[in-house]
Amino acid sequence: MIKKIIPAAFAALSLCAFIKSDAIDQKLDRSITIDSLGACQGISYQNGNIFLYGDREVGMVRKFKMVKDSLVYQGEEYKLTQKGEDVINHPTGIAYNGSGPTFMGNSIRLNAEGTKWRAVIYCIDWKGLQRTHTLDGNLINTIEDDACIQGTRPEYVKYEGKWYVATADYGDHGNEVRLYDPEKLKKASKTSEPGVLYKKFTCTPWVQNLHWIADKGVLVLIQNKIEGRQWRFTYVDLKKSLEAGKQVVISQVDKIDRGDELEGFSFIGNDNKGIAVTSSRKNNVNFTTTSW
Repeated sequence: MIKKIIPAAFAALSLCAFIKSDAIDQKLDRSITIDSLGACQGISYQNGNIFLYGDREVGMVRKFKMVKDSLVYQGEEYKLTQKGEDVINHPTGIAYNGSGPTFMGNSIRLNAEGTKWRAVIYCIDWKGLQRTHTLDGNLINTIEDDACIQGTRPEYVKYEGKWYVATADYGDHGNEVRLYDPEKLKKASKTSEPGVLYKKFTCTPWVQNLHWIADKGVLVLIQNKIEGRQWRFTYVDLKKSLEAGKQVVISQVDKIDRGDELEGFSFIGNDNKGIAVTSSRKNNVNFTTTSW
């Protein structure tokens, strides 16, 4: 393990154009336990609705709302199954922007060493899934993300006035953030097809998920400090990163002292209050405050 971590640490330093460690302050306010998610894999905030997704006995999504200071389950659960069979068994990312096609990721580790992965992006009828509660009739296309290195985690971002689907790798070497053209991605059978990949830049290891802050042009890399453990939030300037070909860091937040596996994060209605989720059975939903 030491042999792997030390080179990765040096590589992380060389990938960062600059770091202002105190530019953004993020603190953990409180933690609660939400059951029935299995290992929670992420969060998607959409117009006041909060969707938590996980890998219970099948991949699934549950709908919540904030009521004052409480996260309240809305009685809506969507199973990521087709004809009763688990399809998106390990959901890793929901790319939703309200206008373009909706994509969900599925990252499957094929060996213990993490050197072989199957990464799949699904184009889905998001409204249909919420209406029927399964993927039956709502799975538009299945795309092999063979342009990836280790896994996939789709998230919409906007660059030069156009929407793209960003995704990132998880492992300890060769990591990238890639931007895919959503219309071409929707029709593709694999991401290596001509025209699907638009731009990319290198990034540091252990990215579990992405979160786009539209009004700031900032992409948050939701990371572990080491494989499967500890919390890190890396705020990068998307435009500068794409121009430089490597992540241009505004701030890296390492101060939240948690040893479990951070999986996802989203702001909830503003750029200050957010929710971070982990795969732990207890204290898996965590409320944060960010100061800019």
